[in-house]
Amino acid sequence: MSEFAYFRYMSNNMITKEEEHKEEIIALTEEDVLQARGTECDSRISKISEEQLKEILEEVRQLRKKNKKSKDREEQLDDVPIR
Repeated sequence: MSEFAYFRYMSNNMITKEEEHKEEIIALTEEDVLQARGTECDSRISKISEEQLKEILEEVRQLRKKNKKSKDREEQLDDVPIR
């Protein structure tokens, strides 16, 4: 389903070079943002406005940033030697 959302992001030139990790963007769009909004099918994605699509992508970006920070913290904790 979210492959269609990703396609719309790309066709509207909304995705940056850093965000071209298709699988990650699709997973965050589908699993977190669209489920929270109750949008579940391609037909709804195809009908939403570009502004709503931008809002969804912004939420995806925020989740991606949050996940990256969390992962960075975990890596830092893993690097701390245990005495």
